[in-house]
Amino acid sequence: MIDTEIFKIDPENINGSAVARCAKIIKSGGLVAFPTETVYGLGADATDKTAAKKIYAAKGRPSDNPLIIHVARPEDAERYAYTCELYYRLAEAFMPGPLTVILKKRDIVPDEVTGGLDSVAVRCPSHAVARELIKAADVAIAAPSANLSGSPSPTCAEHVAGDMSGRIDAIIDGGICEIGLESTIVKIDGESVTMLRPGGITVDALRCVCEHVEIASAVTEALGENERPLSPGMKYRHYAPSAQLVLLDGKDSDVTEFFLNAQKNENCALICYSEELSVLDGRKVIDVGARDDLASQAQRLFGALREADGFGADVIYAHLPKQEGLGLALYNRLIRAAAHTVKKI
Repeated sequence: MIDTEIFKIDPENINGSAVARCAKIIKSGGLVAFPTETVYGLGADATDKTAAKKIYAAKGRPSDNPLIIHVARPEDAERYAYTCELYYRLAEAFMPGPLTVILKKRDIVPDEVTGGLDSVAVRCPSHAVARELIKAADVAIAAPSANLSGSPSPTCAEHVAGDMSGRIDAIIDGGICEIGLESTIVKIDGESVTMLRPGGITVDALRCVCEHVEIASAVTEALGENERPLSPGMKYRHYAPSAQLVLLDGKDSDVTEFFLNAQKNENCALICYSEELSVLDGRKVIDVGARDDLASQAQRLFGALREADGFGADVIYAHLPKQEGLGLALYNRLIRAAAHTVKKI
């Protein structure tokens, strides 16, 4: 059992000594959970294979699931990967920010970080605390989401503490994450990119920079039985609450009617839109935001899944999002959280 230290750091007024203390933990092979604009990451020295193994152990994460490395500046990727002209076009448009690019790795990145792949996922976060930590550590930080493997990703320090206290050296509390969903992940192939995981950077936004953007089948479909994940979040069941999540595919009015009937006849929790609150029984109901406010839904989603677990329900019901814009990222997270359990109504 590790005595986990917690450092509260205001992104608007960064405590340099606290950052330095956490950077020292990273440089000495320890684990530090830290905030980003997407979700909280569980960080270790990206060049230290022993530290990478500690990440997998703390999370209970399969070792074939690659980690993202975080750099302070887009050009710092040169030390860890072989970049290209398209990488820098993407970087100019979206970095610092919620975009991860998969590139061929250099030898400095151990196989333990990449899940044995010859490529590495690189991103430059925009969160001020994350960037100061990376700068102070003076090394790329490998960091998956700071939660137990398979459970909903953490969007505040309280989520991290609930999963990781006693497992890691330190947690930086930098407030609530702005976006709430993990970064968009793309793989470059010549002048084309393939989206492996949707996030805050949408397909349409990518196409403003790169004409040829494909969407990997694993974004919406289950990964094949013997298919290796090329990026985080591609596993069949991921981001999942303890109770079974069932996604409802139908007109919004029909879903609302289903919610009402379910409340009368089942021990269920509901993740609903703000517009539905007035007609539903308020018990075991979680408002994820207005129907058309996808950004709010993204920021609240993982917290809603964690809150739903606290109700002790037998089943959790939620709307199946449309696969458009940011909705594709919501769809991707929910379809995995539900292990592709969809009920047509």
